[in-house]
Amino acid sequence: MSSLTAREKARLEKLFNMGSGYVLHFSDSSIATFFYDVADIDIHDEKYCGNGSSKAKKLREFWQLENDYLVGKATKAMIEEAEEKLFSSSSAFFGKPDTIEDQEKKQLVEACKAIATRLLSGQVNLDHLKSTATTFDAKHLAEQIRRIENAINDDPALAIGTAKELIETCCKTILAERGKQVTGTPDIPTLTKATLKELNLVPEGVSEQARGSDVIKRLLQNLGTIGNSLAELRGLYGTGHGKDGKATGLTARHAKLAVGAASTLATFLFDTHKETQ
Repeated sequence: MSSLTAREKARLEKLFNMGSGYVLHFSDSSIATFFYDVADIDIHDEKYCGNGSSKAKKLREFWQLENDYLVGKATKAMIEEAEEKLFSSSSAFFGKPDTIEDQEKKQLVEACKAIATRLLSGQVNLDHLKSTATTFDAKHLAEQIRRIENAINDDPALAIGTAKELIETCCKTILAERGKQVTGTPDIPTLTKATLKELNLVPEGVSEQARGSDVIKRLLQNLGTIGNSLAELRGLYGTGHGKDGKATGLTARHAKLAVGAASTLATFLFDTHKETQ
């Protein structure tokens, strides 16, 4: 559920011209394409039709059901659409002085941009990993990314557990792409070590004469520990193990730390794989 306030919703509704059930210039088909491209969301899904089938009612339900990251991402893109339409015929667009109406439009746009910024502040951006999943046709990886985005605020334990699984999927995908078979059920330290070695990212491979070799070696050593640390964190706080009924978990900020670390490692490994394949 997003944290949009009633006042923020009212401003967005005014900018998106939602009073009559419509949303901006969108038709049913174009709004479906827009949400799929921007947020990988089917806005016509039944879960968004709880209060009616108009585009405006579906958007309100989307605001109600989805997390800040998805709502903020879609809202930011919609504001850009609205801004383009609003000012393409305004005085300012033709180089004339702003009218009172133009000034009011600009104030509304800026207020709505602040709303999108608030929703996205402190969120972990996984867009690069999403494009990577598409590039490698890695549907399981894409599903893990969606699960993390949906859970990071509402279910930190699930986000932490999935962050660890994301590293495993990343390593297995790269090793498979390079024709390296993964037999049995290796733990995450084994998978990470095998992937780093295959990508020639082991500290021993850095020449002593290389500029900043000591710093590079330390970074590579730390890379290898991210997966181990996530596995330990998952065991303590993530999903996968039964706990005492009174046990307390970590919060969204801890989940963001875990997801951020996993995303950084996975992105670096995938980028290195693509550049050296």
